[in-house]
Amino acid sequence: MRLVINDTYDEVSVWAAKYVRRKIIEFHPGPGKLFTLGLPTGSTPLGMYRKLIEFYKAGKLSFKYVKTFNMDEYVELARDHPESYHSFMWDNFFKHIDIEPSNAHILDGNAADLEKECDNYEKMIKEAGGIRLFIGGIGPDGHIAFNEPGSSLVSRTRVKTLAQETIQANARFFGNDLSKVPTQALTVGVGTVMDADEVMILITGAHKAFALHKAIEEGVNHMWTVSAFQQHPRTIFLCDEDATMELRVRTVKYFKGLMQLHNKLVEEPAE
Repeated sequence: MRLVINDTYDEVSVWAAKYVRRKIIEFHPGPGKLFTLGLPTGSTPLGMYRKLIEFYKAGKLSFKYVKTFNMDEYVELARDHPESYHSFMWDNFFKHIDIEPSNAHILDGNAADLEKECDNYEKMIKEAGGIRLFIGGIGPDGHIAFNEPGSSLVSRTRVKTLAQETIQANARFFGNDLSKVPTQALTVGVGTVMDADEVMILITGAHKAFALHKAIEEGVNHMWTVSAFQQHPRTIFLCDEDATMELRVRTVKYFKGLMQLHNKLVEEPAE
């Protein structure tokens, strides 16, 4: 497990984008050899997406041979609804890069058989050779994707009924009208993400500080599902200074002392 601490949100975004870029380029993707990338939605990864778009527009990165799998999607929310995760990903990332639309996978919350949709998603990931790098964000309660407190740490892609707290928190995206907020979502499981070769979790802001503490300084606990990634052989927790407020001084000093080593992970890759 690595904890990479940057000073600001913008620095986290740049570091994350450089890491993704290096991983894709070093893989040497091409026809019949696609790099598989797991992606999140939400405000935290937006800066990373903007930087990746910059890399593409500057001719420094191509997504032509990249296949993506998103973490989650609301149930019974129209695909073109402005708050659907399908709309989020296309508006903020996919339409700005050269990814083949058929390679951008997002769960279908309007599928006739939701359980079958989830099972097929797991099959598609397996058929793609698994996910090389899965990127995630977390909620203040330490949940990843829609694996809310109490979720199984070996869970797979499934239908999830959202907690009332989550519904209330999401109301701001729906004009503060609770009746318009989806009550269910399709989500990859903790076990689905754990299967990835590497996991990078973005944690920014003081409101995520206690969750980061629970994620790395205490034991694995299904009430803080992000803590499961302590046990992944290749996890990077990437955070800003504000998110370290609840960490022990010794923890912060130790990982800051490794930043010179960590920054080598995002050096310009050999083309």
